[in-house]
Amino acid sequence: MIPQIIVVDDDPIILKRAWNTLTDTGVKVVVLKSGKALLEYTKDNPAPDLILMDINMPDMDGFEVIKELKKSEETWKDTPVIFLTANEDEDTETKGLSLGAMDFIRKPFVPSVLVLRVKHAVELIRLQRDLESMVDEKTRENENLFLHVVESLADAIDAKDNYTKGHSGRVAVYSKEIAGRYGYDEKRQEKIFMMGLLHDVGKIGVPDEVINKPGRLTDEEFERIKKHPEIGGRILSNIKEMPELSAGAKWHHERFDGKGYPQGLSGDDIPEEARIIAVADAYDAMTSNRSYRGSLPQEKVRGEIEKGKGNQFDPKFADIMLAMIDDDKDYLMRDKPGDE
Repeated sequence: MIPQIIVVDDDPIILKRAWNTLTDTGVKVVVLKSGKALLEYTKDNPAPDLILMDINMPDMDGFEVIKELKKSEETWKDTPVIFLTANEDEDTETKGLSLGAMDFIRKPFVPSVLVLRVKHAVELIRLQRDLESMVDEKTRENENLFLHVVESLADAIDAKDNYTKGHSGRVAVYSKEIAGRYGYDEKRQEKIFMMGLLHDVGKIGVPDEVINKPGRLTDEEFERIKKHPEIGGRILSNIKEMPELSAGAKWHHERFDGKGYPQGLSGDDIPEEARIIAVADAYDAMTSNRSYRGSLPQEKVRGEIEKGKGNQFDPKFADIMLAMIDDDKDYLMRDKPGDE
């Protein structure tokens, strides 16, 4: 791929020399006479491999231009800049490097030196991009592997309860939808999806006979059930790469009014993701089939969510859940007999 270089200088002689020198080596060169011209060029053109730019220019100097570039679209923001300058003082060099310049080339430049410096810079830039691409690919592979592990663990958790198969997956989906409607970006939505998948991981530490008891739990059994958030929090806190995963597990049974467990947190003291998962978890509990009943009627579920606003649930997330219910005209958003 032919490298593309933009040269920015108010001196037409410098522009002509740079163009002649670099095009002779097979490089594609665009010459611009001012920093303002460069900023205008960025609006409709792809970023080059490298920008060679004078510092002392009328209207906008090179320092001002590089500051503006750092605010622009990502490809331009990350485009390496080498300053062309006749200044040799340390302050100029220090300021340029602190603003993100890659290097300096002294003017008047020696053509052979310019060619070598540009060649080495482009090679370094492309090597860096190749490495970043490889790291991104490996990161995606690791994220996919991690998600598969999380999904398998969620399936194992749900398998402990004869009547909540698929519960963790549905809570994850509802939590992600609430988060998306609230304004979370895609990365945060994916994170809360995983938190939803693992919110009940602490049930691993609760005996199956307690989880699957068909009748009313004794006080002692209920106390054992109430330990699953703290157990889950401890388990997930060991995942150092994503320590925030533990928040959903540990605090999804807290209530907005402070009457929940395990710590009796209230309001904004409850992590936001846990407040989202709490609504999603309650919704799925009411819309899932149980040994003693089927899923509750949609209006009944809606009424319970409405009633829980401000006491059990954060009102803003309850309102989003209510909007989701209202959008679900055919009541498809629930566990149905025969669902896996």
